[in-house]
Amino acid sequence: QVQLVESGGGLVQPGGSLRLSCTASGFTFSNYLLKWYRQAPGKERELVASITHVFSITVYADSVKGRFIISRDNAKNTGYLQMNTLKPEDTAVYYCNMMDKWGKGTLVTVSS
Repeated sequence: QVQLVESGGGLVQPGGSLRLSCTASGFTFSNYLLKWYRQAPGKERELVASITHVFSITVYADSVKGRFIISRDNAKNTGYLQMNTLKPEDTAVYYCNMMDKWGKGTLVTVSS
């Protein structure tokens, strides 16, 4: 059974950092592309970043480029999203996606 579990969200002040984790089970993690999405209140879900399973090639949305870093540890079946210099507009539920499967998300709130 494919399962994705996000963790690491929370409340952070503007300019702060958080690291999200996505722990996978039920499939061979190292064989698949990992994507992080987010959905802010009243907005559509948007792709934030992705990382390939071969060579770990990364792609970022313009809105997070230079601030967020996506990575993966295939030995731990876990992907990460390091978020730095957070802004209030980064407030959203963050989801990981692999094999067109979704986790339940983790809430990130950026507020003073």
